[in-house]
This record gives sequence, structure tokens and C-alpha cells, in this order.
Amino acid sequence: MHHTTPLACLLLILTVISDATAENWPQWRGPDQNGVSRSTGFPTEWSEAKNIAWKIKLPGWGTSTPIVWQDQIFLTCDDDGTNLLICLNRSGKQLWRATIGKSAGNRNRKASGSNPSPVTDGKHVYAYYRSGDLACIDLQGELSWHINVQEANGRDQLGWDLATSPVLTSNGVVIAVMHQGPSYVIALEKASGRTLWKTARRVDAPGEARDSYTTPLVLGKAQSQTVAVLGGDYITGHAASSGQELWRSASLNPRGRGNWRSIASPVAAHGMVIAPYSRGSTLTAVKPVQVANGGPAKIAWDIDIAATDVPSPVAYDGNIYLCGDRGDVTSIDAATGKEVWTTRLPRNRYPFSASPVVAEGKLYATRENGTTYVLELAAGPKLVATNALRENTYATPVLVDGNIFLRTSDYLFCIGDVP
Repeated sequence: MHHTTPLACLLLILTVISDATAENWPQWRGPDQNGVSRSTGFPTEWSEAKNIAWKIKLPGWGTSTPIVWQDQIFLTCDDDGTNLLICLNRSGKQLWRATIGKSAGNRNRKASGSNPSPVTDGKHVYAYYRSGDLACIDLQGELSWHINVQEANGRDQLGWDLATSPVLTSNGVVIAVMHQGPSYVIALEKASGRTLWKTARRVDAPGEARDSYTTPLVLGKAQSQTVAVLGGDYITGHAASSGQELWRSASLNPRGRGNWRSIASPVAAHGMVIAPYSRGSTLTAVKPVQVANGGPAKIAWDIDIAATDVPSPVAYDGNIYLCGDRGDVTSIDAATGKEVWTTRLPRNRYPFSASPVVAEGKLYATRENGTTYVLELAAGPKLVATNALRENTYATPVLVDGNIFLRTSDYLFCIGDVP
């Protein structure tokens, strides 16, 4: 008979506790899709010579944000004309790589064929690319299935580079396609890749306003999940089980401006979906309740404000935090839409493309030149650190378990103590 020693039992208990407390970052914008880290112990200061646990050269160009599940880091990139998904451990060692179709390249210098971030449910990773390739791969690197969404449903007709990331519902991988061609929202079965449903998303948006680069929000739990989609001048809510449109906002573009394409994604707070729009000059909160008579869902508040065009907002502690493209940071009361405060980060010719992240009451905002500003939020904004890495940076920082994973044009940095 095998007997377990007291020391072995203690080690097992400590391992279970460690696994239970470790934070995952399973999708773009974090575990709750709100840009907030739940863990602690993050550095506030670093440089090329300070607080860098490791730095690895990536095999190719990409602008997607990494995701983290337990000891594994997943990120996508272009590699010599192919779409690549690579898996590293938290020490920066490559565990495996998978090739997923041919790269479609980029139109904009800031973008790549690998703009969408992967997503995981802890069993499989789902990676999506500008080429339309979508693959499901298990955590050991084995391909479960691979399809091309565009070959099956029509080619991408976006003005620029596809950037919407896939999201997961209870049994589906959901992708929103909003462009000059027929727009739609589609759910594919996680286990097989077969189409569960496809819903046409009809809008009257003119010109470039039909183009959207946003990522959907998954609201609710289990059988009552709703998928909220921003783009084409509207926010719509779809039943995750069937794709049926349950509600739709009034137009976010009542004057019919033709150039109001949407980049920043919405965020959920106080039972509302809150969306930047109008190329960064408005912020709108919609109460997502089904409308029996087919009329528009209720707009809780709608404000004209220097909001954000590219970086997506954070929902934290009852407030919405916006980091504008030039570095204006604003706090908005999520319940009322009232401005709490606004401040301005040091000016620079480089704008912000990465979205801000909040951890331990501090906002981390990264410029395109690799400089990350750390702003204390309590009792009014206070700039506590300016951290320069001098690297082109478009991906959002990932903050988990005391480490900051920052993906630049050429490298992945782990900032903090060695994991």
C-alpha cells in the first residue's frame, strides 16, 4: 500500500492553493473583459536595465495582445508569410508553435495579419487572423480544427486591417464581422468549428462608418448569455444561444457622418454597455433590455467628451477610465456619465494605440514608443512613474500575478520578478 508522507500532503496542498490563486488572462481585456487585473504585487518602475525578468525575440511581426493561462503564454504573429501561434511558459521558454494558414499581411503600418488576440477556455486556444483563418488548438499544441471564416462567408472588405478578437460563450466561438460587405455575427461550436448560428447585422451606416474593428462583449452567465456588438453606428445585443437580436441602441451617428468607423471596444458596468464613438468625441451608455415593440433600447446617458478613438476604456470601481489617443485620461462615473476628473499625461508625438489596464488602483497606459505611464487613481490622479522601453508598441499590457507581459514589435518582455 502506498502511504503519503505529511510533507507530500503539505506540498500538494500548497500546489492546489497556488493554482487556485494564480490569475489567468484568458482573452483580450482580461478575465472580465474590463481591462482590470485582480492580482497584486506589480512593479511601478522599470527600464531596459531595471525590473526586466526576461525579454525574448519574437519570430515575426504582430500586434495582438498575449493571453495567459496558468503557466502558459499564447500569442500570435506573422512568420515568413504564415500565421503563427506560439506558446511559451512563464519563464519565456517556447513550448510549441503552430502554423495556421497564410498571412494576409497588413495595409496600415501599425497593423499586421495578426491583430486579433487569441482566447482560451483553459482547454483549447482559439486563434483568428486577418486572412480569415480560425483554429482551435489544445494546450499541448495539437490542432483540433481549422476553418477559414472568410472563405465560407465572404472576403474581408474592411478599409483597414481586421482587428476584432474572438470571444467565447458557453459552447461557441463568436466573431463579429462588420465591414463594407454584408455584416454579420457568427458563432462556431467550440468542439468542432461547425456553424451554430449566423445572424445578419443590418445597419444604415454610411461609407466608412460601416467598418468596425471592435471586439464583442459577453454578458451574463451560462444559458442567459448575451453578446453585445458595437459598430456600424449601433450597439446590438444577441442571444448567445441563437444569435437572435434582442435589442439595439438608437443610432450613435444621427447626422450620418460617413467617416465614423469604430475602433475602441465597449465595456460593461452597472448593468450597461458603455461605448466610445464619433471618432473619440462621445461616450454612450445603453441599458441592454429586450424591447418588445422593436424600438431602440434605452440610452441611459450620452455625453460629448474628449473620450477615446483607439484605446478601449476600463471599467473599475464604479468608474469608466478613458485614455485618449494623445494621452488625456478621464474618469467618468459609470452610473451617471458625470465627469469625475481629467488629467493629461506628458505630451509626446507618439499617440496611444494600446488600451489601458488597471491593477491595484493604478492605471497603466502605454504609448506607441513603448513608454508606460503609471497613474495612481485614488483621491485624484497622480503620475507615479514613467517607464521607457523605446520599442514600437501597439499591444495592451497583460498584468498577472505580479508580472507585466508587454508585447512590442519585436519582443515579449516580462517585467517584474522572474516567475
